[in-house]
Amino acid sequence: MKALLQYDWPGNVRELENCIERATALGDGKTIDVPDLPPSVIGSPPPPENPGNGHPHSQLTSNDLEDIERATIRRVFEQVNGDKAVAGKMLGISRATLYRKLKRYNIGPNLGAAISTLQ
Repeated sequence: MKALLQYDWPGNVRELENCIERATALGDGKTIDVPDLPPSVIGSPPPPENPGNGHPHSQLTSNDLEDIERATIRRVFEQVNGDKAVAGKMLGISRATLYRKLKRYNIGPNLGAAISTLQ
């Protein structure tokens, strides 16, 4: 709460809304903790453009980023019970982009079947 109150919010309500949606998507679903917030809000500097600072664990590969993206999309998709419009809005991507990523990461068909049996 302290980090949220101390931030200036130059993007006003829209930035706050995006911050909360991001924290909800990346968090555990129970509480929003400081690590769930964007670096700009918590006062951490963003990661360097070229993370070649001698720390081997500081460099992310494209496979790491894809894994993170896949997990984030899957988590959001599950949280919204397969609602593509809401998932796209929470992720900040268009519906077309969401469809492309769902197909790329093979997310959805099994989840959709599971959801339809619950309804």
